[in-house]
Amino acid sequence: MKINNTEILPGENAKVKIRVGYLPSGTEINIFAHVFRSKNEGKTALVMAGVHGDEINGVEILRRFLEEGIFENLKSGNVIVVPLLNVFGFINFSRDVPDGKDVNRSFPGNSKGSLASRVARKLTKSILPLVDFGIDLHTGGDSRYNYPQIRYTKEDAAGKELAVAFNAPLTITRPRILHSLRKVAGEMKIPVIVFEGGESKRLDGYSIEQGTQGIKNVLMHFGLLEAVPLVEKKDSLLVNRTSWIRADDAGLFIWAKSSGCHIKKGEILGVIKDVHGSKTINVLAKADGVIVGHNNAPVVNSGDALFHVGYFDKQN
Repeated sequence: MKINNTEILPGENAKVKIRVGYLPSGTEINIFAHVFRSKNEGKTALVMAGVHGDEINGVEILRRFLEEGIFENLKSGNVIVVPLLNVFGFINFSRDVPDGKDVNRSFPGNSKGSLASRVARKLTKSILPLVDFGIDLHTGGDSRYNYPQIRYTKEDAAGKELAVAFNAPLTITRPRILHSLRKVAGEMKIPVIVFEGGESKRLDGYSIEQGTQGIKNVLMHFGLLEAVPLVEKKDSLLVNRTSWIRADDAGLFIWAKSSGCHIKKGEILGVIKDVHGSKTINVLAKADGVIVGHNNAPVVNSGDALFHVGYFDKQN
């Protein structure tokens, strides 16, 4: 296996620096890939985080894996770990890069394009061709909290196998987004699933716990890690369709139900109150379902997304 002119032989581990470019200050921007190789043949997994720089739960999950040496004695195969893809966004508490572009809307990228495009290109050319499957770690954006969930493309049988093996509390079918990592990887016949858990700029213990166990589940499923029986295994809830409940008016938003809650049609999920204390608007569930994400912002405008609700009315 060779990454950026660094060769890693079976049984070896290495940390590879991939230079992306420079900031106006002359500061070098690099991606670091931690490569772990077993002496035994097997699949090659990519586990990555920090595509959006302010989504730090995934960064913490992979930091713990590296600190604890979980991948240092693989049973078979190889694991490539990229704990932080969007370095600029991370140090600036930003989802994006300097020009405001989203790395996960810049694939397959361009080596002469914007920083977002260059980052995407390095991953597409240097790492993706080496892997058999990938797990991409995210959180909710802005002030939105996502209940721990795995997302895969409905028509992708290999992606479904990964999602089922991961066994997150929620499993959601979502189409691939144009110019996303999952879209480009799919075109390369590489299944990639996306884990969402928690909210940006905050560490969430439950999401970190679920993401950590899910990665282990997948690697055990494919024989990369030694299988360890789980003390308690709960079945993932399959969600076939989602939609947002939005604010009918502006004001102070107080939620009564949060992510992970099962809800019934007509149930009060929260309220919006005007600042003068003269008006209260109930936010109602439009159908039975489960809240897969909610907005933690205390101040909302008309049309703001409040609750992301999952439904089960179609067959997987």
